[in-house]
Amino acid sequence: MNYSFVETNGIRLHVAQDGPDEGPLVILLHGFPEFSYGWKKQIPALASAGYRVWVPDQRGYNLSDKPEGLAAYSLDELAADVIGLIDAAGQKQIFLIGHDWGAAVAWWVAAKYPDRLKKMVVMNVPHGAVMQKHLRSNFAQLRRSWYIFFFQIPWLPEFLARLGNWKMLAELLKKSSHPDTFTDDDLEQYRQAWSQPKAYKSMLNWYRSFVQKPPKPPASSRITVPTLLIWGAQDTALGREMAQPSIERCDDGRLVFIEEATHWVQHDEAERVNQLVGNFLRD
Repeated sequence: MNYSFVETNGIRLHVAQDGPDEGPLVILLHGFPEFSYGWKKQIPALASAGYRVWVPDQRGYNLSDKPEGLAAYSLDELAADVIGLIDAAGQKQIFLIGHDWGAAVAWWVAAKYPDRLKKMVVMNVPHGAVMQKHLRSNFAQLRRSWYIFFFQIPWLPEFLARLGNWKMLAELLKKSSHPDTFTDDDLEQYRQAWSQPKAYKSMLNWYRSFVQKPPKPPASSRITVPTLLIWGAQDTALGREMAQPSIERCDDGRLVFIEEATHWVQHDEAERVNQLVGNFLRD
């Protein structure tokens, strides 16, 4: 695997790259609180299948640029980063895969720039309109999403997260996943990424921008890009009841629940996820 910095949308993103240069391009987008390392079980599978794989540390994360201000972390800017990567790779259309916040960005790209995507795979995050509806009307989901509102508090979440060598964040990953999902080596990789200058505040700015500076919805909420939604049913943060309404907003959508998996579905059930993704991209 190679690593390079790619200029996109006025910033530089640190991008892991693998697979043949002539292969169809797949871009994988991680979520919170991960970085490109979070796709370590998918990158080799895609590369060996002949795909050209780009996996950025999204803006604010790890070694990528960390612009100041909440406006820099709006969904419009995050989606524009993806379009800049597609242009930098010299491609007209790509396959886009996202998990958690990366899935939220993928939904937004599909809504605003459908002509740039061949197909999309999203994991354990609903369509944005469905999420907004459930945050307004679903008390159970509102309770599960307590952390979104906690992250709005200035400086305190950053201070608490750093205590005990990132103990709170490490425990969040361990408690919300299977016992063997995140190893000690994995957590050390994440601690190094969280410790990068300005990184954790920038990571939280995604949540702060979402609440305090919500973007204008796209002209249409319909998704015309062929979409596969994979959902780990044991997700403690996002209720499975949001999955079916999300896929109903897709003209060509498929929904697969993996009953044994948690929110960290691509880690918990890597072989199953890789099979689903591989079959979908080839169909």
